Amino acid sequence: MSNLEANRWFTEVSDRDGSAFSLRINKKLDEIQSPFQNVEMYETTNFGNLMIIDGCTMVSSRENFFYHEMISHPALFSHPAPKNVVIIGGGDCGTLREVLKHPDVENVTQIDIDEVVTQMSLKYFPELCESNSDPRATVMFDDGIKYMREIAPESVDVVIVDGTDPVGPGEGLFNHAFYTSCLKALRTGGILVQQSESPLTHMPLLLDMRDAMLEVGFVDLHTLPFPQPIYPSGLWSATLARKGEPFNGFREQDADNAKFDTEYYNSGIHKGALATPNFMKRAFIK
Repeated sequence: MSNLEANRWFTEVSDRDGSAFSLRINKKLDEIQSPFQNVEMYETTNFGNLMIIDGCTMVSSRENFFYHEMISHPALFSHPAPKNVVIIGGGDCGTLREVLKHPDVENVTQIDIDEVVTQMSLKYFPELCESNSDPRATVMFDDGIKYMREIAPESVDVVIVDGTDPVGPGEGLFNHAFYTSCLKALRTGGILVQQSESPLTHMPLLLDMRDAMLEVGFVDLHTLPFPQPIYPSGLWSATLARKGEPFNGFREQDADNAKFDTEYYNSGIHKGALATPNFMKRAFIK
């Protein structure tokens, strides 16, 4: 539930969490009802432009780097040599931009079901779309669940699931059937990474995700917490699942020597995120 109040604050109320989050608005920029969801754009006073999907905050100019960097770089630096990457969702194109910062990545296919999200991002977040024309990138608007079901087995090194909450178009990204498709598509040592909601307020969903990933055959998991100021609780997470072999650290030296800029991610942040907070440890222990 959301509203734009008379005093020009956009408020997202999360009844399931007993919380709300507000941003002060200068003006409404745009709104399109796509065949899949309602997409709104606002200009805020302090967070730049703001994208709202079905009443929920999605992306702002000021802080999107937390999410886009943490759903991309930990997985890519945890793989010994990621060449072929698939992004499911990611219509704002910020994750695509981060992945393509890695010079050894040879091709990235992004599949988002809703072209309207990318159209809005091109118009209001052009900085997130600056790598869309990279020759290594293929941007598709289709059903990502179907794409993963039909992709050639053992053809991908990293699958990034940059989806919305498990409702509406994103509902099918959080179940055994989808994880089975991802497992089949990955080569041995390949990594699936998915945004896994807030470990503070959505732990039952996070536990269900982790259980499903292990039950379909992934052999090792890491859930990395990170700040996300405009999402419920302000604490978010990404869960990495590995095929065929356990995680064995990450390419720390490569992360230290990376020739590209980041706002949040570095090797120290990566190591820190691997140190699971005690409240999460207790929840993960059966």
